[in-house]
Amino acid sequence: MIDKKLLDILACPLCKSRLIYDKAKQELICRADRLAFPIKDDIPVMLEDEARTLSLEEADKLYK
Repeated sequence: MIDKKLLDILACPLCKSRLIYDKAKQELICRADRLAFPIKDDIPVMLEDEARTLSLEEADKLYK
């Protein structure tokens, strides 16, 4: 579980946008870059090389 205070200060390392916490998948998502950064052992891994690219379908769901 990500601490609310931590989530408030974290930003995408690429574009500095706010991140969305996906509790079910344990990821922090950047809508702008369509990237999902994993959370491993309650620690966000904010490396571009570790992030997965969201499919268009996944990205579209974020806007609904």
